[in-house]
Amino acid sequence: MYYCYPPGDRMWTTTIECINARGHTIPPFVILEGKVHLSTWYSQKTDLPPQWKTAVSDNGWTNDALGLEWIKHFGYHTKSRVTGTHRLLILDGRSSHATPEFGQYCSENNIVVLCMPSHTSHLLQLLNVACFSPLKQHTAG
Repeated sequence: MYYCYPPGDRMWTTTIECINARGHTIPPFVILEGKVHLSTWYSQKTDLPPQWKTAVSDNGWTNDALGLEWIKHFGYHTKSRVTGTHRLLILDGRSSHATPEFGQYCSENNIVVLCMPSHTSHLLQLLNVACFSPLKQHTAG
């Protein structure tokens, strides 16, 4: 999960990215700060790919409802890549990943969730360490 920390008057954006050990990715899940999603936010030159999922929240962060939307997005895009019967999903310990609805969806779809210890994702999530850390440093500068 990547959080864009805005300088000045920019809005918050969260992008949930997912990659497996073989390098396969699923389309990003982008959460924008706002009340409603407006198609006018994008020009024809910058239209997002159709597989990308976009959503809005009051603060641009994930919440319980968006956590459930995301796990369904994950389930849809990973179902065809299952080797065996189950999928392992390693997450941070955000409360939006720990709702009864999230857990029920995972149970019904053979998704095993492993939560990392609190406040360690910046060290343990490989995308945060290898991909997003340099991006955060560049945008903060």
